[in-house]
Amino acid sequence: MAAFPTTRLRRLRRSEALRSLARETRLELDRFVMPLFACPGEGIVRPVAGLPGIAQRSVDELVREAEELARLGVRSVLLFGIPEGKDEEGSGAWDEDGIVQRALRALRAEAPGLTLITDVCLCEYTSHGHCGVLRDGEVANDETLDLLARTAASHVEAGADAVAPSDMMDGRVGAIRAALPETPVVSYAAKYASAFYGPFREVAESAPAFGDRRGYQMDPANVREALRECALDLDEGADALMVKPALPCLDVIRAVRERFDCPVWAYNVSGEYAMVKAAAAAGHLEERAAALESLTAIRRAGADVVVSYWTKELAGWL
Repeated sequence: MAAFPTTRLRRLRRSEALRSLARETRLELDRFVMPLFACPGEGIVRPVAGLPGIAQRSVDELVREAEELARLGVRSVLLFGIPEGKDEEGSGAWDEDGIVQRALRALRAEAPGLTLITDVCLCEYTSHGHCGVLRDGEVANDETLDLLARTAASHVEAGADAVAPSDMMDGRVGAIRAALPETPVVSYAAKYASAFYGPFREVAESAPAFGDRRGYQMDPANVREALRECALDLDEGADALMVKPALPCLDVIRAVRERFDCPVWAYNVSGEYAMVKAAAAAGHLEERAAALESLTAIRRAGADVVVSYWTKELAGWL
């Protein structure tokens, strides 16, 4: 490349039209997934203080929200459930009349154009808030696998197009694949024990009653381990790999993208969203610009698909 003054990279930045022509990374709405939270009852829209614009919704209200998302051009949602009751095993997760199962049947009937993906985990359903069965105060990995597979199968029977196990138990992708040979599995393959999940635990009512999840979620200091997790999940039958959280893990997204020839997803998590919302509300930055820059960074790092709480707003911005 010839040096300055022959080479002047500013020439392609002179106008928005030129910048658009030279733009390497683009935000396309069909690459984004909107999280939704189903709760019991009727006519309920329960906002969450830590997540402005996000709410728990009863199934009837969830259907209205899904129809609005579809009208705006959103094509995919990731569904979480808040059950009526919890127990030691989290049996509400696989109940055929559970909250997610009811929501799936309603969404399938009323919003047939949406792709319905379900989070598969037990933390919202267990009385202790951990992601599996407890034995002597520890999560029993192998005993939990069958329950996760039962949960995933119940979601598919109710109408899910794909399932996304987020529990971080070893072997859970294989257990789900054995139960569901034809269903797409989006594995939370590199899910870190992150400080950025706080607002999610508020909306999903899933905070652990004691301790933390560092015994099964990944140490944020590790990237080589993330690649091992991804390789194992692909061997077990995962169709796509998820990195969570997104913004603190852009290097992990890039490493996964370069190592594996499969769809790479990233979860732009609640804390990332809440920080920008709070800073914008305080007048410290402009939300739309900061959100678009953040989402572009995630895509630029290599994510094919982004799960984001900004998906609905992004539909209007684009």
